[in-house]
Amino acid sequence: MKRKPPSYATLRVDPGDRPYHATKNDKPASSKLRKSSKNKVSKGGKSKLVAWFLSILIWGVVLGGCALIWFAYDLPDIKRLELTTREPSVTLLARDGTTIATYGDLYGSFVHVKDLPKYVPQAILATEDRRFYEHFGVDVLGILRAAWINFRARSVVQGGSTITQQLAKNFLLSEKLYEPNDRSFRRKVQEVLLALWLEAHLKKDHILSIYLNRVYLGAGVYGINAAAWRYFGESAKELSVYQAAIIAGLLKAPSRYSPISNPELAHSRARVVLAAMVDAGYLRAEDVQQYQTLPEHLVKTKSEALVGRYFADWVFETLDEYIGKPSEDIVVKTTLDPRLQKLAEESVSEVLTTDGPKFDASQASLVSMTPDGGVRAIVGGSNYAQSQFNRATQAKRQTGSSFKFFVFLSALEHEYTLETMVSDVPMQIGNWKPKNYAWQSRGELTLKDGFAYSVNAMPVRLAYRLGLPTITKMARRLGLTSPMPKDLTIVLGSGEATLLELSAAYATIANHGFGVWPYGIIEVRNGQGELLYKRKSQGAGRILQPQTVRDGLKLMEAAFSYGTGKNAHIGRPCAGKTGTSQKYRDAWAVGFTPDLVTGVWMGNDDNKSMKKVTGGRLPAKIWKLFMSKAHEGYPVHYFPDGEGATN
Repeated sequence: MKRKPPSYATLRVDPGDRPYHATKNDKPASSKLRKSSKNKVSKGGKSKLVAWFLSILIWGVVLGGCALIWFAYDLPDIKRLELTTREPSVTLLARDGTTIATYGDLYGSFVHVKDLPKYVPQAILATEDRRFYEHFGVDVLGILRAAWINFRARSVVQGGSTITQQLAKNFLLSEKLYEPNDRSFRRKVQEVLLALWLEAHLKKDHILSIYLNRVYLGAGVYGINAAAWRYFGESAKELSVYQAAIIAGLLKAPSRYSPISNPELAHSRARVVLAAMVDAGYLRAEDVQQYQTLPEHLVKTKSEALVGRYFADWVFETLDEYIGKPSEDIVVKTTLDPRLQKLAEESVSEVLTTDGPKFDASQASLVSMTPDGGVRAIVGGSNYAQSQFNRATQAKRQTGSSFKFFVFLSALEHEYTLETMVSDVPMQIGNWKPKNYAWQSRGELTLKDGFAYSVNAMPVRLAYRLGLPTITKMARRLGLTSPMPKDLTIVLGSGEATLLELSAAYATIANHGFGVWPYGIIEVRNGQGELLYKRKSQGAGRILQPQTVRDGLKLMEAAFSYGTGKNAHIGRPCAGKTGTSQKYRDAWAVGFTPDLVTGVWMGNDDNKSMKKVTGGRLPAKIWKLFMSKAHEGYPVHYFPDGEGATN
């Protein structure tokens, strides 16, 4: 049988060109070559991936290190964490040593968390960081929870920052590295870095203690001890549960929830804090039932805190004139009398509330001082919380008939006497025709009666005869500083003055002719008790001769006895002058006893006319109400010449 030759499909040729038959296990050479090539590529790819990974890792470490250095290069020195960088504090004291107000950054003495009642830190932990003792400085669970709550509310209603982060942030801000509203990524990273460092190097109680002593709690105070003294007049170690809740509530918005300015909101926020303490297991529900209604003492805190604030602002603004800009904490003893200040505020409030709306009078101010200028009380407006503008020291208003005081004193210095007869018939000077207000001309009357009844024609005649320079020099000599009109209208009060300077000018008579410069500071000491300033004698010297003082006093006694100011008479020796400006825009009553000088102004901030309010009506009513109460329980004193008894 003849053999069939093999097909080319199964024929292989070896290197020696000898044909042979292919077997089952034999595969084409190209397949083996492809497999060998794939294995080589696979191994080479893995090597390259490893190399790339290592390269990226190394560069990542390098870049991460550079980034870390960039974030951390200007971080503040952690060793300074317990130090404070702040503006010096200024504490103002009344004459009796009670605190009126504080300005600047006030810190209390450092207190450790272990020395506080346990509910004090718990009140803060319940609302700010319940997991404080569990996290490592950054609360991941807290961040996720806050993110979920904010997502559901579709607004930012909860934050995820821990107390450690808040401390870090406050530390950064206190070092002046950032603006308060800076929310940059870099600052956030630095907060985290500081928080991690704090957690790694300090114990939890130490971190919490530093936080409690550095956190801002409104009214210029930092730290829980300063806040306890500021709001409740006691140490943080003596706080009650409710007081602790009030202070903890301040962390959300110190100004909004201040018990001084907003006791109702402060109470509402405190209830939220107390509920959080119950939810956290720090208190039982029955423990907080007694705090459901607004406590009376919290309302009292507000009213007491605002007493004398116009006076305090005035003193604080003039402090630089005595000691320059303070570079250390200082304590200022002032001339304020708390009893008189409270009486002044009550008197102004009573008349404004009762009569103000009926007569379109919305504002009033009052200044009371000793004859030598020591200010005892200032009321700068109807409501300090609504307006801090001081109408007693800052508002320049037309003086009206109150300016006649300077005209008549000038006449007394130029050979006029109390009994000199002067015409009261209206006169015309150019196009100006000054008329008498509610006064029927009699032809002539004495200087004394002309002043008492505030006749307009008489001082115009006097000024015309004496000359304007004589009148303006008298006003300047007694303390008026505002620009004055250069025509005879000044005689009837077209010029302006503040209540403080007008009252001080009148006080010259009460001070026996010696110039009066109003003052509110007795002494200034630093935090160590060292004396920085002490008031000495005024040193203004005599500016009115004794005879002028005696005659001027009799003029003013007549005005308050039977003249335009008779409604101000208080049943003991007193003297003064009332005044009303054009169209009833301003009404004044300024006068004194041998013990006290008081001035009252009434009007509207927009210069709107009142309904025929003269100085002898509502201002005189305030003057009498205040001065009567101010002198209660004190012996009756007479003016130096023995005259001045009640008529």
